[in-house]
Amino acid sequence: MATHITTSKRLRSTPFTSRVEACGVKDYTVYNHMLLPTVFRSLEEDYQHLCEHVQVWDVSCERQVEIAGPDAQKLVQKMTPRDLSKAKTGMCFYVPLCDETGGMINDPIAIKHNDDLWWLSIADTDVILWAKGLAAGLGLNVQISEPDVWPLGIQGPKAEELTARIFGSDVHDIRFFRYKMLSFKGTDMLVARSGWSKQGGFEIYVNDAALGRDLWDELFRVGEDLNVGPGCPNQIERMESGLLSFGSDMGFETTPFEVGLDQYVSLDADIDSLSINALRTRYSKKKLVGIVVNQPIDFLDNFIYQDESVIGEITSLVWSPRYQSQLAFALCDLSAISSQTHVHVLSSEGLKQARVAKLPFDFEALGLKG
Repeated sequence: MATHITTSKRLRSTPFTSRVEACGVKDYTVYNHMLLPTVFRSLEEDYQHLCEHVQVWDVSCERQVEIAGPDAQKLVQKMTPRDLSKAKTGMCFYVPLCDETGGMINDPIAIKHNDDLWWLSIADTDVILWAKGLAAGLGLNVQISEPDVWPLGIQGPKAEELTARIFGSDVHDIRFFRYKMLSFKGTDMLVARSGWSKQGGFEIYVNDAALGRDLWDELFRVGEDLNVGPGCPNQIERMESGLLSFGSDMGFETTPFEVGLDQYVSLDADIDSLSINALRTRYSKKKLVGIVVNQPIDFLDNFIYQDESVIGEITSLVWSPRYQSQLAFALCDLSAISSQTHVHVLSSEGLKQARVAKLPFDFEALGLKG
């Protein structure tokens, strides 16, 4: 029996929902109180198309937390242990947001418009409430809101060509994690070279709902010869690429160090960050690792075993058609996993051996050829 999601104002649709439905979306998830497509053709067919052509993604669920005012940069720096002192207009930053214990709150893309205006393009937690609480408690001169902005992703190896056909040749000059304000039908939109895949692409921060539908239609019209199609974040592609999902692979109880985000923590910087002192002293108890099983199996649970003792838990799992292997991310006890090259998982046929790998996966080193 099929199940359905009952929608209401609490579960918001997007300016692109009618287009997504017309393209034959098969499954949704709920992300930031909004609908996020998860499958159009099948998981594997969506993956193949993404890796070969170009897709248009409705990622309006990447809500923007706008922080505006004289203390905007001070508040954003307070929220993250990454040093943003050299941030300039036109730049985007992947930032772990951490609380006073070093635990993660979210992992958004921070977008600097100017010293007095930042956007946090968030993952799936209510960051706006935390930001408002910090601002009020610290007495900061900022205004915090969620603007009417709906990101639209253009992802895949042909994404640059498609985006340039709409926004012009300036698209080619946008560097990774940079943006330009470019015009569509007389309205400037933020166009960033970013996105939740490693196939290359852009995110368009659509600021007019009606124009958003026009943009969707125009992308499909001018991209027909590029085999443009609908798409969405793909579990196979993102795990092969080592992209983490907040709420699955990391959460409030984990630190950036435990999930491999060390490079985004500026331990030696002189910054006014809520979490930096805790992160300098907090002991890591877990480690996120890759797990590889070189055969299709039916998993009976999500645990990682060593000599029949549970030492960790699988956070994400997928079958990779390219590498003919089960790929998993697993959060394991650091003391138990640090010296391990092999562990076990429980299948319908009993315990099966699995290899431990660093993230992102080095498939060549693992002897896996696509």
